[in-house]
Amino acid sequence: MIIQPQSGDGLHEACGVFGIYARGEAVARITFFGLYALQHRGQESAGIAVSDGQRAILYKEMGLVSQVFTEENLRPLQGHIAIGHVRYSTADSSRRLSAQPFLLESALGPIAIAHNGNLVNTEDLRQELFTRGVGLASYCDTEVLLQVLVGAPGDTWLERIRHMMKKALGAYSLTILTRDTLYAVRDPWGFRPLSMGRLNGGWVVASESCALQTVGAHDIQEIPRGAVVIINDDGARIVEGAPPEKPNLCIFEYIYFARPDSIIDGQLIHNVRQALGRELAREHPVDADLVMPVPDSATPAAIGYAQESGIPYGEGLIKNRYIGRTFIQPNDRLRKAGVALKFNPLSEVLEGKRIVVVDDSIVRGTTSRPIVEMLRRAGAREIHMRISSPPIKHPCFMGVDMATYDELIAHRLSVEEIRKEMGADSLGYLSLEGMIRAVQRPKENFCLACFTGEYLFEQKAGGFVRVHPHRQTV
Repeated sequence: MIIQPQSGDGLHEACGVFGIYARGEAVARITFFGLYALQHRGQESAGIAVSDGQRAILYKEMGLVSQVFTEENLRPLQGHIAIGHVRYSTADSSRRLSAQPFLLESALGPIAIAHNGNLVNTEDLRQELFTRGVGLASYCDTEVLLQVLVGAPGDTWLERIRHMMKKALGAYSLTILTRDTLYAVRDPWGFRPLSMGRLNGGWVVASESCALQTVGAHDIQEIPRGAVVIINDDGARIVEGAPPEKPNLCIFEYIYFARPDSIIDGQLIHNVRQALGRELAREHPVDADLVMPVPDSATPAAIGYAQESGIPYGEGLIKNRYIGRTFIQPNDRLRKAGVALKFNPLSEVLEGKRIVVVDDSIVRGTTSRPIVEMLRRAGAREIHMRISSPPIKHPCFMGVDMATYDELIAHRLSVEEIRKEMGADSLGYLSLEGMIRAVQRPKENFCLACFTGEYLFEQKAGGFVRVHPHRQTV
């Protein structure tokens, strides 16, 4: 298993998906670079499935994209349709069996699927499959989706996809490969982003627009909630797979998950994060000499804080960007070093300074205290922590590794207690209202459950999941 680059206190997205339909192109190679651009969304496994119109083949393995794929194992992946996946495990353990895409032979020919998100009614669907005599090799909800799809009624894959969408509750952005068609599917609530674009007479789809730009796509657009995109030799068309529900995009796409150069709902992520920092400076001003980020995801917010406050921006921590990219486990001494493996402080910059340290979130709090201690040892006179999101008090069930109630520090402690726990001179979180002002979209457009505890789905007695009554279609 790979050591995660944000292991300990960071948030982890579930996955990134990519798909391409382009005759005359090296689709597996293009998918490799698309997945490389989505590597931030998952670092545990990577896989690519390809179809040449007759048969489909798959290669997947544990590791980063650059570790999994070589010239030798890309070469056999010949065809004009491909889907790819990078994964961080949430619903199942970190093991090759659960790496994606999943590929099966069916009555309608080969089918492969890659999934970003998490279902909340997986167990119900598993029991339905068991009742029909269908066995499962993993606990991964993606395999469940695939088996539901393969066993659905209908003479076409579109009919079966629509049936699957009626049964699946939760977050799912999918790329689906069949013998001769590429499908892209986005859940009716739009929990996770999904975009498409044109490429050299063909089409590409991806979790984020940055991956489409990386491979040279143009005419990029977001796929609507509840939509199914069908791409084959006739071109691309978008049809309704399920009626769109009230939007519930995970707001952490803006705060942390998406790459800064991606565009979601018409907004450049980098600009939104700077706006979060400006709001944070208005809400929690302080006299200081330097504003610095916890690199890298908090950098735009720190820039925004510096712009609004007038305090100079600077780098106080240098991140070792490769320490989390290895299969080699640290020994006990290195493990205890913890944060020191990932960050080195710039003592000459920090000596005697009053510093504002901007981070995007605090989950368990296990990283914040060592960072504060490291900065003090480096000579910082005052340390003022500023967080560009509200306190995370509730776990996520939509595919984000958000920890349990007992692990969430903001669920257990007040802001002042957290400040004392981490040893900072002051601590300020961005308010929910300030966050919404920064993203410039209605509050009702987002899933905010990790902040508010108001979940879209609720568990009924007997284990069935239903849509929360105040979240019905509008």
